[in-house]
Amino acid sequence: MKKKIILIAGDPNSINSEIIYKTWQKINQHTKNQIFLIGNFSLIKKQLKIIKLNLPMIQVKKLDDKIISKKLKIINVPLNFKKPFDVSMKDARKYISKSFDLAHKLCKNKEVSGLINCPLDKRLLSSTKIIGVTELLSSKNNIPTNSEVMLIHNKKISVVPLTTHMKIKNVSSCIKKGLILKKIDTLRKGFKQVFNKDPKIAILGLNPHNAELIKDSEERKVISPAISMLKKRGFKIKGPYSADTIFINKYKEFDVIVGMYHDQVLSPFKSLFHFDAINLTLGLKYLRVSPDHGPAKDLIYKKKANYQGLLTCIKFINKHN
Repeated sequence: MKKKIILIAGDPNSINSEIIYKTWQKINQHTKNQIFLIGNFSLIKKQLKIIKLNLPMIQVKKLDDKIISKKLKIINVPLNFKKPFDVSMKDARKYISKSFDLAHKLCKNKEVSGLINCPLDKRLLSSTKIIGVTELLSSKNNIPTNSEVMLIHNKKISVVPLTTHMKIKNVSSCIKKGLILKKIDTLRKGFKQVFNKDPKIAILGLNPHNAELIKDSEERKVISPAISMLKKRGFKIKGPYSADTIFINKYKEFDVIVGMYHDQVLSPFKSLFHFDAINLTLGLKYLRVSPDHGPAKDLIYKKKANYQGLLTCIKFINKHN
């Protein structure tokens, strides 16, 4: 039997139960046997009943090869929810915290192929600052600060934001040579490990038109010197490129485009590929991916949720591990 796949049910106020149901219909029995869902058994059952979808499920206590069933295996996260699609922020935070704690613990098992988390509202991860699953799992894995990499992957191109879930006003002060060197090093090592390829990397400037490369610009003072250092170390890296033109055609020459902040690369990427992508965290002790979309609360009762992102995640883990 192939290694197991850990799937976190994610945000309770979301389309996740629906996309899990739809994905289950599209995978073969062998893949079904691999999957163990981390979530609240009663909550998922009630949610599916409300939207009139029937998914056979079985509650299990641990990862076990002996459990061969056509039913979805759920390792229960015990919490009481009164309203299946209207869970309070407090209870949802507790649910997400317990789910990730359990999933992280299970992923240390060498029999686990990888971790997939269904979408969630980032406010559930912290009440004090904006963080994502990338930062959360990096902390749990004791990864050195700013060494983790968020890679958004499509078969045509991948993109990486140097800074992730950060306010724009704080980005400039965070663009340091050391940060660039650490992130690109993790990117190269992780890309080689997952894709078995030394990536061709393009790095963008921070300012419009790269600030014309004037003396006091981040491009001249920080980004260009970092690129020169990486070239001397044998990295296949070029730049800095201007962010307003690289996604016209130039991006096709590279494997990865690295931007200085989240929307600099995510906005053009999603304009080109919509949600045909997955989110990988590089630098962890295990493979973690997720669909590249949010909880879509506006679609909860409509049964119009697109499951392709989750299905792609499952196929990706089976292919690359």
